[in-house]
Amino acid sequence: MSEAPLLTLTDVAIERGGVCLASGIGLTLGPGQALILRGPNGSGKTTLLRTVAGLQPPLSGTVQAGPEAVAYAAHSDGIKTTLTVTENLTFWAAMFGTRDIRPALDAFALTGLANRPAGALSAGQKRRLGLVRLLVTGRPLWVLDEPTVALDAASVALFAKAVTDHLGQGGAALIATHIDLGLDAPVLDMTAYPPMPETAPGAFDETLT
Repeated sequence: MSEAPLLTLTDVAIERGGVCLASGIGLTLGPGQALILRGPNGSGKTTLLRTVAGLQPPLSGTVQAGPEAVAYAAHSDGIKTTLTVTENLTFWAAMFGTRDIRPALDAFALTGLANRPAGALSAGQKRRLGLVRLLVTGRPLWVLDEPTVALDAASVALFAKAVTDHLGQGGAALIATHIDLGLDAPVLDMTAYPPMPETAPGAFDETLT
């Protein structure tokens, strides 16, 4: 008996600021699977990820994911600069009921920076701290928007290993990236899903969220 999918999109159309960006999107992600989003700027990658994460509704179609299934990492690192690395991660771990943050710190090579204020980190270190939250959420579906921005080659390798380990543990990942992460994952090209000619009234504007 096959396992239930962690994410299913059926004939989904997405829009931003009243303009349809893409339509007819359908996909299924099951345990152990990843999917890479590609496409030029403005093709709807970020909007699709926000829609999957539940931050905005689809223009049409359905998005099905398990309750409390999605961990979303966007362009912002989402850290408190006045707190230390440990304090930032401890806060997020407490939110999701994780007791031990040490494996997460080790996975992203942050153990040596554990007591440093987040505001004193480099851009790449801040990005690693933002991403390490994924490891303490316990959520099976990672939805990631250009996660390797500001990361050097060594940090990209750490991130790729974290994703591979997550998939190996039965998780799934939907990732917008132009970097080759070495994953055995198909690519969804957003240009294959052209917009509908007209957008319904009362459209969602993500700039208001």
